[in-house]
Amino acid sequence: MPDFIISRLMITLNKRRKALAGSKVCVLGLAYKPNVDDMRESPSIILIGKLEALGARVTYNDPYISRTPRQREHNLRITSRMLTPRFLAAQDAVLISTNHSGYDYAWTVANSQLVIDTRNATRDVTEGRDKIVKA
Repeated sequence: MPDFIISRLMITLNKRRKALAGSKVCVLGLAYKPNVDDMRESPSIILIGKLEALGARVTYNDPYISRTPRQREHNLRITSRMLTPRFLAAQDAVLISTNHSGYDYAWTVANSQLVIDTRNATRDVTEGRDKIVKA
């Protein structure tokens, strides 16, 4: 699944005349499931690693994981970024990887240029549908 998601992101960025390399991508949610602080076996870790390997400038936000702990196979060494309108607008894409219930998806879409939704979290968002890509 991570390869499919990255492919969707790359195709969408290309349509907007942007390359993935050098693009700013914020991953929403590191936990392996909603509303927990456990990131073991989380697909977000794989996504971040692959995005970084392809040259993307990756950040993340997770209200349950303020910084990434060292893991057996991964040591990302990054901290959760605060979601503000200015921060979101500066991202080339926001990728919803874990659908925590505390996220305001309508607000996120309104303040973002592009949202890649891997969890159908934006299904009830009515404004800005042109910014949302399902993956």
